[in-house]
Formats: sequence, structure tokens, C-alpha cells
Amino acid sequence: MMFRKAKYFYLLISCAIIGGACNNLKKIPAGDALYTGATVKIDSTELSKKKKKSLESELHSLVRPKPNKKILGMRFKLSMYNLAGNPKKETSLRGWLKNKMGEPPVLLSDVNVERNIQVLQSTLENTGYFKAVVEGDTTIDGKTATAQYTVQTGIQYKNRNVFFDTSGLIQKAIAEDSSISLLKKGDPFDLAAIKSERIRIDGILKEKGYYFFDPNFIIVQTDTTAGNNQVDLKVKVKPGIAPTSLQPYTINDIFFFPTFRPNTGSGNANANANAMDTSKKDMIFYDGYYVLDRQKQYKPRIFEDAIQFHKGELYNRTDHSATVSRLVNLGLFRFVRNRMEPVPGDSAKLNVYYYMTPMQRQSLRAEINGSTKSNNLTGSSITLGWRKRNTFHGGELLSIDATGGFEVQVGGQLRGYNTFRYGLRSTLSIPRFVVPFIKWNNAGGFVPRTEIALGFEKLIRNKLYTMNSFQASFGYIWKTDIKNEQKFNPIAITYVQPASISDQYLDSVAKNPILGRTIAKQFILGATYNYNYSELQDNIYKTGIYFNGNADVSGNIIGLLTGASESNPKSIFDAQFSQYIRLEADFRYYLKLAKWTVLANRIILGGSVPYGNSRSLPFVKQFFSGGNNSLRGFRSRSVGPGTYVSDTISTGFLPDQPGDMKLELNTELRTKLFSIVHGAIFIDAGNVWLTHEDSLTGAGFSKSFLKELAVDAGVGLRFDASFLVLRLDVAFPLRKPFLPEGDRWVLDEIKFGSGPWRRQNLIFNIGIGYPF
Repeated sequence: MMFRKAKYFYLLISCAIIGGACNNLKKIPAGDALYTGATVKIDSTELSKKKKKSLESELHSLVRPKPNKKILGMRFKLSMYNLAGNPKKETSLRGWLKNKMGEPPVLLSDVNVERNIQVLQSTLENTGYFKAVVEGDTTIDGKTATAQYTVQTGIQYKNRNVFFDTSGLIQKAIAEDSSISLLKKGDPFDLAAIKSERIRIDGILKEKGYYFFDPNFIIVQTDTTAGNNQVDLKVKVKPGIAPTSLQPYTINDIFFFPTFRPNTGSGNANANANAMDTSKKDMIFYDGYYVLDRQKQYKPRIFEDAIQFHKGELYNRTDHSATVSRLVNLGLFRFVRNRMEPVPGDSAKLNVYYYMTPMQRQSLRAEINGSTKSNNLTGSSITLGWRKRNTFHGGELLSIDATGGFEVQVGGQLRGYNTFRYGLRSTLSIPRFVVPFIKWNNAGGFVPRTEIALGFEKLIRNKLYTMNSFQASFGYIWKTDIKNEQKFNPIAITYVQPASISDQYLDSVAKNPILGRTIAKQFILGATYNYNYSELQDNIYKTGIYFNGNADVSGNIIGLLTGASESNPKSIFDAQFSQYIRLEADFRYYLKLAKWTVLANRIILGGSVPYGNSRSLPFVKQFFSGGNNSLRGFRSRSVGPGTYVSDTISTGFLPDQPGDMKLELNTELRTKLFSIVHGAIFIDAGNVWLTHEDSLTGAGFSKSFLKELAVDAGVGLRFDASFLVLRLDVAFPLRKPFLPEGDRWVLDEIKFGSGPWRRQNLIFNIGIGYPF
């Protein structure tokens, strides 16, 4: 049954491609025609060629309706709509083709020429073409029709003078910032600029205490009698505005209600909020504000970090918005409402009220993941988490996560070396900077946090080894705005110790020295810093940049205290501690080519300087290349270092191949195909290298590093359901750095029809989320 449906589906697709155009026209109702689009032509000697083209494009975008969409010159979606016919059920295959993939015909009868003329005429007048004339008509050619619009713009009017009224207090406040007005002398008249100017003025007045002012109170009078196709603009405040809207306010008393429970049955949230207003004698007064918290669930100091203005200060919108944002970002309250009321008998002051509805204090969560890696490892993991908000009544968040998982080798010849892991991690997040003897504030609407974390993990590689690792850190996270985030851990500790090592693995280390790095004892005591900048904010189809930089320094203080050196290494807890400087930068540039098409580019640069007590980075800090978020035409962690060739035959399993330095470049063309299905074509290049080659021939970094890059290419599908992105990629090598120089490009060996070539070279990747 499924085969028959699939066969029918592909038959419909083929018919749509081969005979779609003819079928589309046959379905047009009698007396009507298929509307194929409109043209807009500007007839003007006053406009430059560039300006004319730009204006034609702008006006064309306003014409409605839009014709049926074309794909490769064919109206594919219309063809699918017609071929599906009249399905009995919307849930059937034909129903899906018609309603999801299909698109009904756009007919000439749907076109309202007069309405389009009005829209174009109005748009031109709003941009200074006061004498513009627009004409429109349609042309029918058999079963198709088009519309044509001809525009005579005339001369565009420009601003001669811009005047600001100074007859009153608020008028003078407006005129003070007239130098940054959006209405400029000599600019073309533009209604959109006038609207933006009203919003700009309102924003500036809000910073000066005018809480009750509104952009609609501003009018801009236009005088077209100035002559020479010019206009005079006068910015004024509407007459008859209530006095309360025309005066600045200062902050009076500030009230917090952190246990506010709205009575949803009353249907009047303001009435419920007013019901909370009570006598100050029932409240706690702390640092200039009042808190009503009869059960003492919250320490008053958490509101000290949130509030951005104080009694006696002039009201301003920036502090107002930042306070609300901080209360929300505390992560303690489901809803945050704000109300400001003039003080009775003193209309120049505002009482400020904040009503917060608490979230559930404790919560449990479970998360299950499945993964398939390009080294034929398939596995799953489960995480059980417990959260306790406001742990010590100061806004803290205590998190404890228990994780367990496995990975099983399901393909290839190297089977049986399965991986199991389990661990426990706890994190205490405090909503402020905790710095001894220093009061450190962070401006803006984002709450800074201090995080203390402890963790343990046991890794079991069947038949090979068992490793225990411990982590601890203390640090700070803060944002200056939505695009910038910084993390600084002045203390970051990692201790890794092998619990058991099999004889088979020890024999393999003797044959392949790179394997010894995995089981080495490691003690890392240092500091880390991370800076993240993003212009995307979860929108991948836009032009913008992303940057993530990491700095990691370890062993400096211990090295000085112990006098450690390469010739005289020292140990702590029976492990040689690490000394290094490690830097990594991830830069991405996204170029939007069309509405649903973007070119995504990434470059990763990683470098390190092991010194003193270390000849190389500890294994947990080293760089890797290859895998479903890296070089997708190579197996996970299998590229490099340099031109080094790993001996997987003698060891019997696939080793991780780390490096002290890394270079990786990725380019991916992404486009939306239909519905939630997106497609991609990509190229990856990169490698890792060691600082000291030691006994690993070809693994060291040299001036010939560009000749040692691995390169792959591939295609992929992404099923983007917003809350979850499932990614399927298939890729293959174009250049293999471990081959002799001169033989590394393998383009001439590509044979998609060859089974042995596909088994050795095609790498399938399944991932969650976009690779970058």
C-alpha cells in the first residue's frame, strides 16, 4: 500500500514537471485568464537611472495580488494544485498535495487595477511626489493576462526649512535635541521620516521624565507654498493635550509585591493589583523601597540589584525598561506587571508599583537524546534534572543533573568497543556578582550571575579503559545587551584519572603513541574567559555576524610556586599538572541572498602554547577535526594531526586524533525547499596539528600547513520545526591529507556508482540543530 502511494506521488511529480504548463491553462475558468504578473514603468526625466530602477522595484512590490510562484521557470505549486484534483479527504495524499504543496491559480478577476493605482499614488505622494500621475491597464493574451502601470512622478519636493516650536516648557525640551532630528533640510519630503521623528521625540521626552506623553501628541505641519518644489515643516505639539501629559515626573515611592496572585476569575487585572496596595506599616522598607512579603520568601536585597532608579530621580524610560527586564530575567517570576500612578495632591511625582507572580519553586525535568555519529557510533543518553528556584531566598537557582548514556559501534569492522558514561553535575547560580569586599554592579536590563559548579563523570570504553573526571568552577556571566555576553571563571579545575586500563590498550599505546594521551592523568587549575557576540538572535535567514572567543590559561601560579619546568616536571594529586595558554576563535558571516536563502560561512582558529610543565595540551583541552559539526566528509575526530596516519588495523579500534592547533573553514548554501524542509550544499576544510611532533611523523605544525588541509563536500536536508531541527547530511572527501603530497586531491577517484567507493567514502551524519 505504501509502495502504491509512493508510486502515485512520484507519478504526479513527473506529470507536474512534464505537462504542468498546459494543464494549468486548461483549468482556467471560461471568461477569465491566468494572471502572470505586473510591470511598473516610470516615465520621468528628473530621476537618475539608478533612482528610477529603485523606485520601480519599490512600487512593484506594492502591487497586489502576486502571481503564482515559479520554480525554475515553471509554476510547480500551481501544477500540483491542479493535478491533485478534488480530494475527498484533506488528510489523503492528494489532499496534502493540493493544500500543502499546491497553490490555487491567481486569476485576472482577482486583480483590482484601481485599488493598485490608489496605493501607488498614495505611496508617491507620501515620499514627496505631490504631482505624480499613475495609470494602469491589463493585457490579455489567450489564457494569460498581465497588468501594466505607468507612472509620471514629476519633481520630488524637498524640505526647505524645519522649524521647532519653542512656545512652552515641553516645546523647548523637544527643540533641545533638534540637531539630531530625522527631518533634515534638503532631504526629500517623506511621511515615513515624519512618523519616525514623532517616535524619536517621544523617546527623548520619556528620558526627560514625560511619562504620560504619546507620539500622537506631535504634529508636523507641511507648507507646500514655499515654491521651487520645496516644503517648510513645523514640528508642534497638538493643542488641547491634558496638562498631566505635558510635564516631567520624578520618582516618589517604589513598591514591590513579589507574591502577587492575580484573580483570573475577576477579569480585571488592574483591580487585583490595586487590591494589593496596602499600608506601608505592613511592608519592609529596604534601601529606599518597600516590599510586601508577609511570608518572607524573598530577601529584599534581590530587588536592590533589579531596581535601576531611586526616589527623587527624574523618570526615564531606559531605567524603567531595564528594571522590568531584570525582574523577568531573575527567572523567579512567571509574570511581572508594572504600574505608575501620580501621587495624589502632587501631580509631578510618580509612585511605582511592581507586581510579580512567582514560578513554581521546584521542578523536575527529563531529557532523552539519540545520536548517530560519522564513526558508526549510535547511542542514546538520558538526563534527569532537579531545579530549586530561590534556594536561599536570595534569588538563587540550584540545579542538579544526573546523566547516563551509551554509544555502540553498529557498522564497519571495528565493533565491540562500546562506550558507557554516567555523571552528576550541580550548579548554584546567584543573581549578582559575588566579589569579596567589592560591590560590583552591571548596568542594563540583564541580571549578572555568579555560578559555582561541581561535577563528576565516569567514562567506560569497553575492553579498553575506564576514566574518572572531576570538574569544579567559580565564575561570572553577564550581558551588556542582547548581542553581547561574557563569561569569566577565575577558578576552573579539572582532574582526570584512569580507573583501569586493559592490557590490549596498553599494547596499542606501544604501537600508536597518540593513544597514550587519552589515558594520561591530568590536573588543570587555571582561568577561562569567553566572549560571545551574535547579530542573529535565532534567525538564520538574515545577514549578520557571529563571534565566539575563548581564552584558557592554566598552571601559572602553581608553576611559580613549585618551580616546574620541562626538565623538572611537578605533580599534584599524583598527576603532572598542565601549563598552557589556549586561544580559540569561531567567526561566522551569514549573507542573505533571498528571502529563504542564505550563504553561511565559518572559520575556526585554535592555537595553544604548552610550556613549563607541559609539552602539549591535556587531552580534554585539545582540538579535534572531523564529524557532523566539523568536517562532515570524515569520521568523527579522525582528521590529522597534520599528515599523520593512524594505525587502526593493529590497534583494532578507531582512536581520537587530537591536536594543539586547529584551522577549519566551512561554507554552506542554505535554502528553504517547502514547508519545514530546508536544503543545503556545503564544503568543509580543515585539520589539527601538534606543537611538538615527537614520534608522530607528520603531526607537527609547519609553514606547509595549508598543503595539509582535508577538504570535503556534501548535501543535506534540515527539517526545521522551530522548536527542533533534525539534520541529515551526506558528504565525501575531496582531499585526504594523509596521502603522499601530490596525491591528496581525490576528485578523479569519485565514483558514485561504485559500491566499494561509497562504502569507503560516503559519510552519513544525523544531527540536531544546524552545524553552525
